Amino acid sequence: MLMNAGRRARLNYLANGFRVLVSGDHVVCAVSGAAIPLDELRYWSVARQEAYLSAVEATKAEQQG
Repeated sequence: MLMNAGRRARLNYLANGFRVLVSGDHVVCAVSGAAIPLDELRYWSVARQEAYLSAVEATKAEQQG
């Protein structure tokens, strides 16, 4: 994973997980813009294919629709 340090990953978000399309060590929150390490990624939208830092950001994205 050292080769991917600091590199943004590209993922395909699925109902029960995600598939790595482009290797990296983090994704960016669609609401806050914060980097989310892949091992800490817990919230995402399958429909919008977006990652969220926490439940707070996921809720904001859902409300904004």
